[in-house]
Amino acid sequence: MGNPIALEAGCCYHIYNRGNNRENLFIQERNYAYFIKLWGKYISPVADTYAYCLLRNHFHVSVRVKKIQDLSGLLVSQHFSNLFNAYARAVNLATERTGALFERPFERRLVGGDNYLARLIIYIHQNPQKHAFVQDFRDWPHSSYHELLATDATWLQRDEVLALFGGKKTLLELHQEIQPLTTAEYEDE
Repeated sequence: MGNPIALEAGCCYHIYNRGNNRENLFIQERNYAYFIKLWGKYISPVADTYAYCLLRNHFHVSVRVKKIQDLSGLLVSQHFSNLFNAYARAVNLATERTGALFERPFERRLVGGDNYLARLIIYIHQNPQKHAFVQDFRDWPHSSYHELLATDATWLQRDEVLALFGGKKTLLELHQEIQPLTTAEYEDE
């Protein structure tokens, strides 16, 4: 892996990572909720989250780093490091394992435009189906898909996501089509 791009204030990114040696990140069902809890603690101060999907051995998230004036000197990459370290410590302790849990460095891709962001959100939600964890991505409980469609309070940027799609109806319709992403799309935006 080469040197990762820096996470810049005000920019949107596709963040993803997998287990070291492709091992599972989420061993017990409760691990998913704990990861989200830590996400809120470490990442919410530095980035707004649009979509996520936690799979057994990897995850995908779409975020926008907060504006420079909202960061108050916080180092964004350090917050991600703190998240991964805190989660790894907890899993290592609970499972009596040692060593790195996540691959390093975590992957990040700059998302340049709204069209790509919309396709990325769909891709993130469809990932469990792509990897054959479920036959229908809507059956996977560890993604933001249902949370974006609900009316309950959420930590996600639901209003912004729905505006991006032009409402729930369009979001639902566009999620019906499989949305593969290619490396070229990152470069085109």
